[in-house]
Amino acid sequence: MDWKDRIVATPDTLVGKPRIKGTRISVELIVGWLASGWSFEQILESYPTITREDILAALAFAAEMLKEEEYIAVHKAAA
Repeated sequence: MDWKDRIVATPDTLVGKPRIKGTRISVELIVGWLASGWSFEQILESYPTITREDILAALAFAAEMLKEEEYIAVHKAAA
């Protein structure tokens, strides 16, 4: 999934947060819904302006961003 055609970030919309192109629905929001147990079908029913491919693009974007970041385990940082 090439997310670059579907995910945009512009400073004048949602304070620059990555979002589905043509909407105000952020990647963060989609990932949060999925993490809360929402199904693709529930998201699509609630937000008919987005598609299954948009949701997949949001996940692909999030996965790519995580690859580029370095994380320290919380328990190690507290030691």
